Amino acid sequence: MTAADSSTTCPNCGAGHAPDALFCEECAYDFTGGRATNELATSGTLDRKGADTQVRQAAVATPVTAERGAESPLDVGWTGALSRDAEPAVAAPVVTAPAAGPDCTECGRGSYVDGYCDNCGSKKRDPRDHFTEEPQPWVAGVCDIGIRHGRNEDAMALHAEEKQLAFAVLVVCDGVSNSTDSHIASLAASRAARDVLDHAIPRGMGTRTAIASTIEQRLDDAVQAAKAAVVKTTRDREVESPPSCTFVAAVIDEGMAVIGNVGDSRAYWLPDDPASEPRQLSRDDSFADEQIRAGVPRKEAETSPGAHAITRWLGTDSPDDITPHTTDLDLDEDGWLAVVSDGLWNYCSEASDLRDLVHKTVERLGAAGHHPLTLAQALTDFANECGGMDNITVSLARVGQVDPAPELLPTEPSAATEPSAADEPSAADEASREQAGSRAASPEPGTPDESGEPATAPGSSSAEEPGAEARPGDPAPPHEEPAPSTPSAPTSTPTSAPTSNPTAPADPSVHGTDDAKDTP
Repeated sequence: MTAADSSTTCPNCGAGHAPDALFCEECAYDFTGGRATNELATSGTLDRKGADTQVRQAAVATPVTAERGAESPLDVGWTGALSRDAEPAVAAPVVTAPAAGPDCTECGRGSYVDGYCDNCGSKKRDPRDHFTEEPQPWVAGVCDIGIRHGRNEDAMALHAEEKQLAFAVLVVCDGVSNSTDSHIASLAASRAARDVLDHAIPRGMGTRTAIASTIEQRLDDAVQAAKAAVVKTTRDREVESPPSCTFVAAVIDEGMAVIGNVGDSRAYWLPDDPASEPRQLSRDDSFADEQIRAGVPRKEAETSPGAHAITRWLGTDSPDDITPHTTDLDLDEDGWLAVVSDGLWNYCSEASDLRDLVHKTVERLGAAGHHPLTLAQALTDFANECGGMDNITVSLARVGQVDPAPELLPTEPSAATEPSAADEPSAADEASREQAGSRAASPEPGTPDESGEPATAPGSSSAEEPGAEARPGDPAPPHEEPAPSTPSAPTSTPTSAPTSNPTAPADPSVHGTDDAKDTP
């Protein structure tokens, strides 16, 4: 058969056919728009309307009418699944491959081949290193690897309804650095907790006290689910330092926020009004917090040896009592509810200092200052510019005016909103983790030596990841580590530029930022 022109080409499969054919010989496509198929189904004969040639086609099966959207590839004339609200397509869509082009985030000129840029040789970034979530414009977060660590052991999971302050969930978990698979543990825990918390709260009698108590119970259930998720990631129950992480979550329900935490990841209320008091809503389970409650000044407590030793965590070896500390407040004035890891608060611990930092950053961002994702990225940049000694997670819920996103959002490239895997730590990271003392609830930072360069910090060697959400790290015998100094006020202004290749030196006053388990 000679090549057919467009008038004798099947619109479904592209095969040539005779001008008078009613069906395609290759795919049985009905050229009459369904008339011939219906005639065969009802009478078993075809009205050729004066045509004097024999139909040249394969036998046609009796079609079975299927509900729109439930069609099968075995149906006669199958052209692809249809939307339940769409009209049937006349012909199968043509799929066009995307145009090839450079995709390297470092040089912008090369393409990744086997995980490396064919122009500059840089390694393709793991989506776990930097990811964002924005379930609604008023709730968003950024989770970043920081500067000094080989993998991101922080994790977050967010949920929000469209109506502002109607309902939202913000969960942040910080993996204990020198425990095996801490990055898998934190991601599994945050998602498991969110899945417990993101269901509507029963109103009951509708009293504020009753609703707050219901949410507190839900937070306790979320902690148990998060622990179970961590335990599930524990492949070797006999390992000396099993997967572990901290937990902090905020549930917003009809203008009320209820906070729960285990460990030293924090939640803050940061009102816009300078006359209103900012508050740290969570209570740290740490050696430093015990010192502060005993009267030791915050800066001294948070920079003393062992300051980051945590007293409670989630994992197979967690303490018997992991009931979360809880508190609640009414979101009745404009401001920010911030749920963060110590990668941020290491550099700005006091609630008043963090509020000042947020105010200055909002002012600098101008028309995008009240856009949660933009502000979260700017605060992440601030921590990286201060040294990025730890992984950084900043999740925010806005109370009050929400600005639109800027045309060019100041954020690093993100391949996925919810990562499923992480890069293996580098050899240097592996070696640094070998010398760990107590377990750290944040990724492995360093302690400045006499030259001012950070020394390697504790951690663990890695093993092959099971393929789900992150990767391993080996345990180390517990001991206390130095903690970061916390400036009484922010000393640098965050920038909105990406921090893929930051050049800011580490803050020499920040020593070991890893949280360590305070074990007997």
